[in-house]
Amino acid sequence: MTLALMALNENINLFYEPEQIASGEAPVDQMIRAGGMVKEGSITRSKTDLKITFVVTDLRESEFTIQYEGVLPDLFREGQGVIAQGRLDKQGLFVAEDVLAKHDENYMPPEVGDVLAKAHATEM
Repeated sequence: MTLALMALNENINLFYEPEQIASGEAPVDQMIRAGGMVKEGSITRSKTDLKITFVVTDLRESEFTIQYEGVLPDLFREGQGVIAQGRLDKQGLFVAEDVLAKHDENYMPPEVGDVLAKAHATEM
């Protein structure tokens, strides 16, 4: 039973919003999911490999940087919702193993939708 709970705990990927990551609530060096909106003007691509960095924001005051190496989804772009799975390092950089982008105009990952709803609620 204990082994099953330990294995389950290791496979749970909790979702963290930009505010939680920026405030230090997210665990370091543990597999988590994080997401929000790709900040305009924040995408930087390496000229020598497939490494890319970009900033994810909650459209309020919180943001964090993601580094990813690989091929991004076709619909990945600035101003779009994303969810990344990876690990937060000790310097606060989120090193992603996988990046998911919304797949059409009618779908927004529920976690990203929640982040945006909070941003719009604070504007009112």
